[in-house]
Amino acid sequence: MTTPLTASPPQERWSPRLWGTLLVLCAAMFLDALDVSMVGVALPSIATDLGLSTATLQWIVSGYILGYGGLLLLGGRAADLLGRRRVFLIALAVFALASLLGGLVDSGPLLIASRFIKGLSAAFTAPAGLSIITTTFKEGPQRNRALSIYTTCAATGFSMGLVLSGLLTELSWRWTMLLPAPIALIALAFAVRLIPHSARERGHGGYDLPGAVTGTAAMLLLVFTVVQAPEAGWASARTLLSFLATAVLLAAFVAIERRSPGPLVRLGVLRSGSQVRAQLGAAAFFGSYVAFQFIVTQYMQSLLGWSALQTALAFLPAGALVALSSTRIGAVVDRFGTPRVIATGFTLLVVAYALFLRISLTPQYAAVILPSMLLLGAACALVFPSLNIQATNGVEDHEQGMVSGLLNTSVQVGGAVFLAVITAVITANGGEAGSARDPQAVLDGFRPGLTVVTVIALAGLLITLPGLRTRRVRDSRVVAGSTPVPTAPGRSVPEQPLPEASAQEKTTPEPVAVRD
Repeated sequence: MTTPLTASPPQERWSPRLWGTLLVLCAAMFLDALDVSMVGVALPSIATDLGLSTATLQWIVSGYILGYGGLLLLGGRAADLLGRRRVFLIALAVFALASLLGGLVDSGPLLIASRFIKGLSAAFTAPAGLSIITTTFKEGPQRNRALSIYTTCAATGFSMGLVLSGLLTELSWRWTMLLPAPIALIALAFAVRLIPHSARERGHGGYDLPGAVTGTAAMLLLVFTVVQAPEAGWASARTLLSFLATAVLLAAFVAIERRSPGPLVRLGVLRSGSQVRAQLGAAAFFGSYVAFQFIVTQYMQSLLGWSALQTALAFLPAGALVALSSTRIGAVVDRFGTPRVIATGFTLLVVAYALFLRISLTPQYAAVILPSMLLLGAACALVFPSLNIQATNGVEDHEQGMVSGLLNTSVQVGGAVFLAVITAVITANGGEAGSARDPQAVLDGFRPGLTVVTVIALAGLLITLPGLRTRRVRDSRVVAGSTPVPTAPGRSVPEQPLPEASAQEKTTPEPVAVRD
């Protein structure tokens, strides 16, 4: 196992260096999330300035998602094998350069290329940053607090991206591309001084190049297929063949991972029910939120006639609520456990989406929009940090990068898949942006999309519910590799992850950690 930067016991305060490390990692995650949402409001201005078609414009968003979602598994494992500090610093430097390039280019293809490179670099910074936190802060209240701050910064970045984009687009769309560059460079300068030297694995059984190739190809093809499906047609030969090829690549990836002495993803980690629920919950949470944001943005600008800035400010209450709660969620998780907090958050999410179904052609800010945004902010503050805590708890240090990559893959693939589904639903029901149909007909086309978004959130809630069941600790039962948890008489403990692998299943020696 790696040796983390010395973390204070729960009774002591964190040192300034420890706070500095966390803030640097939060800045990088904030930028990753910011870049996902900030480009949306600027798209009309980009199209006018560069003369881009709608199909080309779509790839400014999709290019980032393609690089991010397609390479996360590889990015997570690279952090474990090559050293988290090294991977994080290099990827953050590439992110800054790509941001600078995106603000200076004068053609659509170059802008799309810069977005793909930014997504690719984020696929390495996100799992590396998360695994640095989980190996730096001791599991328990310390890590829960750190992860709550870290993931709240991500949620805040995603929420505030619309606000900043609305402000900057009033000047020029190029500022939305350039803004992350100086922030990333400042974060990089501090990261060089503060990020601890992490460990690389030796004796890890090789680099699993076949697994890296098939896994990365499968994720890239899946995201590409889903993004293109609404335009090509879900039942078209092209889409069906692409899905078939994705399935073949995934099957090959699983077969390789089962036999590899040093797998890119150790499949045994997914035997834990809490791990599976965290991965599926992350996909449902982010997928529903991205789709909801897409619908709401179209509704406010196309039907209500709001400006980009007005639309951005409408999302401000959700982002502000997330930001204000950042230091408190860890304590909530410590007291109630991740399953209860996640279930509560998903319940608020379902109510927020269902309430928004009451929208009309007349703005109902106080009665519908504001309550929905407040509920949405509370849900994001509860769900996202708790999913990260649940996914990383009980995982050995040398696999934190791998699990972090899995979780971020679930987030990005969930966002791409569900956004494509919602786009298809809206198009099929006449809710396309810019449609020449009657505004009421367009609004009626949005409602099925909102209904599907609500159903996705409800599915996330149902996935979480089995984790609420508790079991009493029996003195006669000892789980291999774990320590019995003392409890007061009559008290029960939350469900614990299943053991990762039995002694017979471990075919490789424990990796040896060495300094970069």
